[in-house]
Amino acid sequence: MTSTTPDPRHGARELALQGLYQRQVAGNADAAIRASLEESEGHARADPRYFDALWRGVTGAWDALLAASAPHSARAIAELSPIERAIVAIGTWELVHRQEIPYRAVIDEAVELAKAYGGTDGHKYVNGVLDKVARSVRAAEIAAASRRSGRPTGAP
Repeated sequence: MTSTTPDPRHGARELALQGLYQRQVAGNADAAIRASLEESEGHARADPRYFDALWRGVTGAWDALLAASAPHSARAIAELSPIERAIVAIGTWELVHRQEIPYRAVIDEAVELAKAYGGTDGHKYVNGVLDKVARSVRAAEIAAASRRSGRPTGAP
């Protein structure tokens, strides 16, 4: 049986994605965007503590997150759509700063966001970039998962 109750962390990611999109497209101040998001209907479905950590983490380290993901991208990060760029930043932040979340869960969440909000094949691109970021920042976790599954370390 699957749950029909939305995951509050997924809601936090969606809310952060909306804000990061607005930040890139409209150029509004982070505090104004955050205040607007906190008053939005989506905030009721989001984990407020996780949203707070995610918003502060991604907006505070935006340039560093994009720089960390750039070597793993076949295209210049500036060429990505604002949605894909925001999802890559969210996923990179979670891979680096939320070690308690399994790397596969981080990537799966990012792919779901890209499928829901991104371009036609944006989810494939997001998956590829974050998989490479994960191999860089979560090498020990990936190696342990590979040993448990019997697959070579480089296998998806």
